[in-house]
Amino acid sequence: PLYSTTTTRTNMGDSAYSFSLTTFSRTGKLLQIEYALNAVANGRTSLGIATKDGVVIATDKKLSSPLVDVDNVHKVEQITPSCGFVYSGVGPDYRVLVRKARKSSQTYHLQYGETQPISQLVKQTASVMQEYTQSGGVRPFGISLLVAGADGDGTPKLFQVDPSGAYFGWKATAIGKNYVNAKNFLEKRYQEDMELEDAIHTSLLTLREGFEGEMNCHNIEVGVLRGGKFSVLTPAQIQDYLDEAN
Repeated sequence: PLYSTTTTRTNMGDSAYSFSLTTFSRTGKLLQIEYALNAVANGRTSLGIATKDGVVIATDKKLSSPLVDVDNVHKVEQITPSCGFVYSGVGPDYRVLVRKARKSSQTYHLQYGETQPISQLVKQTASVMQEYTQSGGVRPFGISLLVAGADGDGTPKLFQVDPSGAYFGWKATAIGKNYVNAKNFLEKRYQEDMELEDAIHTSLLTLREGFEGEMNCHNIEVGVLRGGKFSVLTPAQIQDYLDEAN
């Protein structure tokens, strides 16, 4: 009996902290951050692949109703001429980070007269996300980001930024719903000497793996870093890649 009350007390001990963002639980966890990661895992799948000549980021943007105007839904956003974001998780939180990132990269451009390298932009965005894990009266961001861009020396890079403020560099990765299967698929398909065109096809194949319903050029979005310039593919360009795959 004594053992069971102790266990219950420990469990209750953790749940007592589950609403506090800034207080560690007895087991050393910040539960709100774990819950934010759950929000990301419930979001639509996004993935990225970095190659020697560029980076591709792609996402599922299937909408709840056919009446929604798809043209007004943007998940892949350009931040600087050589960098773009995509997210999985809570949409409105994404807008805040996009706005802050654009503002900080403009400040950098005004100060130094050149485009902000992706490593610095990622570090800055991660710092914003970390701030929201250590302040009273706020909650963590309910999104993870995939960031594609060029570094100072022009090297194509892919980063992931999590609600905790942690960031990682990847050769290829996936976030959101079904990310475990998508990552396994990418591990099998990824090759060191891969070219950008192959990476675009692989990213579409990976998205299709766990896609609910039929995938077409209107319910996915793709961003590509090619020759140091980032751009979002038009539905017509996406359709061409889908036709090639078929």
